Amino acid sequence: MRPELLLASLLTFATASAPAQWQILDAHTTASLRGVHNVGQGIVWASGTNGTVLRSIDDGKSWTTCTTPPDADKLDFRGIQAFDANTAIVMSSGKGDLSRLYKTSDGCKTWRLVFTNPDKDGFWDAIYFEDHRFGALLGDPVQGRFVLFNTRDAGEHWERRDEEGLRTDPATQGAFAASNSSLIAWTGLTHRFFVTGGTDGAYIHSCNGSLEPSADRWEATCFRTRLPLARAKESSGAFSIAVHETHFVVVGGNYKSPDRVAEGAAWSTSGESWDRPSSYPHGYRSAVAYDAPSKTWITVGPNGTDISTDDGRNWQALKPDTKAGDAPDADQNWNALSLPFVVGPHGRIGKLRPDALHQPLTHPTKRLATGNW
Repeated sequence: MRPELLLASLLTFATASAPAQWQILDAHTTASLRGVHNVGQGIVWASGTNGTVLRSIDDGKSWTTCTTPPDADKLDFRGIQAFDANTAIVMSSGKGDLSRLYKTSDGCKTWRLVFTNPDKDGFWDAIYFEDHRFGALLGDPVQGRFVLFNTRDAGEHWERRDEEGLRTDPATQGAFAASNSSLIAWTGLTHRFFVTGGTDGAYIHSCNGSLEPSADRWEATCFRTRLPLARAKESSGAFSIAVHETHFVVVGGNYKSPDRVAEGAAWSTSGESWDRPSSYPHGYRSAVAYDAPSKTWITVGPNGTDISTDDGRNWQALKPDTKAGDAPDADQNWNALSLPFVVGPHGRIGKLRPDALHQPLTHPTKRLATGNW
């Protein structure tokens, strides 16, 4: 979403104490980071302002600053999707042709411009790859429809889906380019989900169809469902969505009021009907992810980190464990997740300690909504 479009009700709460245990890493950059992708086997990529792309091949112990893509020194790389240690696609966000995709195949020594936004009023928000071939690209509405491109050849070519179900009012709805996690795929190639916000409220959009090579084009049906998040504002809505098996969690809020505890999360067991949690994250949250080993959902934002061990029904604030070596602000100032890694402003990169989510936690106090919305 554009900066002017780029958390929910006032609540009273008691914060339970538990260690976040983010280990702060040194990436030798001052760029604001919003893109991160942990490929596995020690390979991690990150991206941010001023054309910055970072890569680690030793599980975050050291970071290499990549060659800046051509004519990209002033671009804001809000999303990155990597395939291995050598291959990645980075997405910049900006109006019109400031939204671009660059691809590297040689470990970020060189880059190719593979796609530029064809819409002068467009703005790209997120990029997601299901595997090495199939990917999707989400943009704010153009001519009354959300923009959804798809690729079947690892990002070399992109096809726009002009689906009636993507229709919306661009004055009241948009996506947020906050963490490259407003767009996901589910059950292989057949489902795409993205979340939005704005003065018309928060929504989840579902596009169901096939991207198989045998099809001449991507045939799909798209529809939207309202999410039970906070009262609609231009700067509020759903910012991030994650899924584990059949369980979905959405987080967000109002990015202009990051400390307001509000209706900034929702959960679903199907992706169709959505419920409010009994207790909420304690502020605006820009990213959410699931940690399978500990069966824990984790969400981050400017003022802290929260976890849920009951599939999003209750959230608990985490605090740093200074005795374990955490920095005093280790739980704060984060934008995006690709577990166990987290990134934020001013070159902040953290890594979740291996035992951080395997400790007994106290139950949060139930928070009740107050105020007029």
